[in-house]
Amino acid sequence: MSERTYSIRTMNRTEIDTAVEWAANEGWNPGLHDADCYFIADAEAFLVGYLDDEPIAVISVVKYDESFGFLGFYIVKSEYRGQGYGIQIWDAGIKRLSGLNIGLDGVVDQQENYKKSGFKLAYRNIRYEGMGGGSAPDNPNIVELSSISFDTLKPYDQPFFAADRTEFIRPG
Repeated sequence: MSERTYSIRTMNRTEIDTAVEWAANEGWNPGLHDADCYFIADAEAFLVGYLDDEPIAVISVVKYDESFGFLGFYIVKSEYRGQGYGIQIWDAGIKRLSGLNIGLDGVVDQQENYKKSGFKLAYRNIRYEGMGGGSAPDNPNIVELSSISFDTLKPYDQPFFAADRTEFIRPG
């Protein structure tokens, strides 16, 4: 049997949809249009690891500016986990964000591995979900987000994120 070749490269836009699908299969909840937002913010942010011609690993490393990046979508197909492919794409992602402060939205089972790369737990997320009911309240203070100018929205968003993410939140 011949040795297989593992290579890592930047994803094209169509391949990013595969990463979103993998995330959904892991039980994660990527937003409906997140992939488009990430691609607009940083078209080189998504990396894919191929074993010969099969995609087996993905990671996103969005560079928001010259001081901050965010790592996510770190997934290796289950049958290839524990074989060294994940750490290779992880290292490629970390290298891409070298010198930046890096945020990470990770999974609990990997926290010890994140610590090995120098990450420190900053906060925990708790997600709730359920089915809403009834109709929207008749309240003049509740408006469609699309009715608010971007110039009003941008300063509202800024205190909640470590970098300017104009390209991420700007309407398409």
